[in-house]
Amino acid sequence: MRSSNPVFSRRGFSRSGGYAGFGAAPQAGSPAAGQANPYAGGNPYAQTQAPTNPYATGDQQNLTPEQLQQMYGTPPAGPLQTGRMTMDDVVMRTGMTLGTVIVAAAVAWIAQLPVGVGFGAALVALVLGLVQSFKRTASPALIMGYALFEGLFLGVISQVYNDRWSGIPMQAVLGTMAVFVGVLVAYKTRLIRVNARFQRFVLAAAIGFILLMAVNLLFAAIGGGDGLGFRSGGLGIVFGLVGVVLGAAFLAMDFKQIEDGVQYGAPREESWLAAFGLTLSLVWIYLELLRLISIFRD
Repeated sequence: MRSSNPVFSRRGFSRSGGYAGFGAAPQAGSPAAGQANPYAGGNPYAQTQAPTNPYATGDQQNLTPEQLQQMYGTPPAGPLQTGRMTMDDVVMRTGMTLGTVIVAAAVAWIAQLPVGVGFGAALVALVLGLVQSFKRTASPALIMGYALFEGLFLGVISQVYNDRWSGIPMQAVLGTMAVFVGVLVAYKTRLIRVNARFQRFVLAAAIGFILLMAVNLLFAAIGGGDGLGFRSGGLGIVFGLVGVVLGAAFLAMDFKQIEDGVQYGAPREESWLAAFGLTLSLVWIYLELLRLISIFRD
């Protein structure tokens, strides 16, 4: 399943080649049972038979891992032996990416970098993110570079907000953590169900939201102030809440993408895309909360 982030139209996990799980048999009720493998060709929403081992031939295609083990006397290959993505891979890459963002933000805060440097770093981060989004494969260098420059921008903008509203960055950080935990719990308990209709709705809402914010920014640049008023007062609160809800929806889509990637045996390097997507979503939520809390503080 492909997930789209409104900040960058990033590419989802690779669907070329059959990355069907072949370390364990599909379980009843799992994504591998009774539906198509989204990392293989064809319609990802078409109902087909459970995926088979793409590296087996002849009658071995229909054999379970236990039957293969009896035939060859060896256990089936696991994720480490086959180069498949695991949840540990995603956690490690996400920790590296978010850790770079936090360290860079701390450096920018302590060094008190000027606002111009911060917005220059934001522009570089935007370019790196766009380049990564159009690449067919994940590039760790691009993703870590994005994290570095995005962190510098966050450190500068957080200091600007803190100078006017003391303590607001910490409140936004705590709020971001709360949203992350809340969405994760809701997703794991299936209170949130990510399907094709959910993704289409979120993507359409995100496009409309970004277009409105771009128009507001244009009017602000021409006429000064807050443009059409979408980022201050009552309308600012409404659009701030919408932005946070959209960020939460992006997180749910990221969780679905990661779950499917692990289930269907996506390549290990795809864990970098998962880390990239989670970082984008968390940065989006943090910035929206920063602006929303500042309106309440006013």
